[in-house]
Amino acid sequence: MEESKKKSPPVPRHKVPDRDPVERSRDFQEVALGFSAEDAQAEALRCLQCKKATCIDGCPVGVNIPVFIKAVAEGQFDEALRVIHDANLLPAICGRVCPQENQCEKVCVLARKFGAVSIGGLERFVADLGRERGQQVPSSGETKPTGKRVAVIGSGPAGLAAAGDLARYGHKVIVYEALHRPGGVLVYGIPEFRLPKGIVDQEIAALEGLGVKFEMDVVIGRTITIDELFESGFDAVFVGSGAGLPLFLNIPGENLCGVFSANEFLTRVNLMGAYDPERFDTPVYVGKRVAVIGGGNVAMDAARVAKRLGPESVTVLYRRTRAELPARADEVHHAEEEGIKFEFLAAPKQIIGNDQRWVTGVECIRMELGEPDESGRRRPVPIEGSDFIVDVDTVVVAIGNSPHPLVPTTTPGLAVTKWGNIVADETTGQTPRAGLFAGGDIVTGAATVIEALGAGRRAARAINEYLTKT
Repeated sequence: MEESKKKSPPVPRHKVPDRDPVERSRDFQEVALGFSAEDAQAEALRCLQCKKATCIDGCPVGVNIPVFIKAVAEGQFDEALRVIHDANLLPAICGRVCPQENQCEKVCVLARKFGAVSIGGLERFVADLGRERGQQVPSSGETKPTGKRVAVIGSGPAGLAAAGDLARYGHKVIVYEALHRPGGVLVYGIPEFRLPKGIVDQEIAALEGLGVKFEMDVVIGRTITIDELFESGFDAVFVGSGAGLPLFLNIPGENLCGVFSANEFLTRVNLMGAYDPERFDTPVYVGKRVAVIGGGNVAMDAARVAKRLGPESVTVLYRRTRAELPARADEVHHAEEEGIKFEFLAAPKQIIGNDQRWVTGVECIRMELGEPDESGRRRPVPIEGSDFIVDVDTVVVAIGNSPHPLVPTTTPGLAVTKWGNIVADETTGQTPRAGLFAGGDIVTGAATVIEALGAGRRAARAINEYLTKT
């Protein structure tokens, strides 16, 4: 705190510029434009270079934030990226989609009075510039091949982080992905306008440059089991298969035509190219009036994707108030700028359909907030007799996901929680079975990209220690 008394920020926080809301709501091009070099350096100069850098503690992968920001301020952009790469191999992704406002930026000394340093914006700038310059992810120097083989299940954030670090330790790594394209939730869940697929492809190419191999269209538990992976010669296996099984409300009408899970809806658009009908013939139905049920980041993604597909209106139905929305503040702000409507304190009771079983509306009941529940948020309580109908012809259910049971049910020696998450040590990712590790959403339930990256890195360290002893 002494450091903060000696210095004051020379300028207000620089906002990462966005495209015009009306223009961007009609296409899938990226919304945020990124810093210029001049603005990045000016923003970096705001950093107080605190002796006790709380921002590092707020980063799930432990990036040395003051050091990389100092390098940006001095115009040493290549060095800034090298510092970031020591802890994070996917900075272009994290700079775009991680909730810095709840992590590193939240604990920035400047946050309360002056606005936190834009750590995420600077990370994105450094990563994008490095990619333009052809800067490569550094290997671990003189590390020699160990001869050990590791299988990584899933190519989402946890799997990619584990694979990259394991390759840098000198192990031979093969990543198995169930879908036809690597990236996991980064490509099937997050829209193009928030995270362009080309960015993910380039980050994955950097891992391939470290020697990581990717095998597509391999469904672990069906195509091949984990037991068979061990039998084929792998010395360790990391499970990072995420939480991709959608949850539903279990209310009448969820099986009507025009009802999607957010997973299906976003996958059709993001991974199967429904947003680009000139190149891809992927059917996706969006009527004139769309309702999205939920209030998290996935709900915002679904609503903003739907808006770009041309309906007359898109409405988000959320059972609490705006103050309780779990979505990132920026995503809510962008949604409102783009014309998304919000219906707060509204809980769906049933989805209504016509004689042809197509959706015609959602019957809701008004809620009021009672005492806090186990999450710490005030519990929504129905108001008797307050039922109302929202006229819509498309419904997207975005209330969360759970792990798919395929891997646990086909793998002896794995324990799961009552929610279906794999039981693993939170520090090492070690499961009860020797040589088998797990991390990310498959263990914790749906979380953030950077938290999954952190889990993958911790598991990679533990796997490396395990392999050096066997």
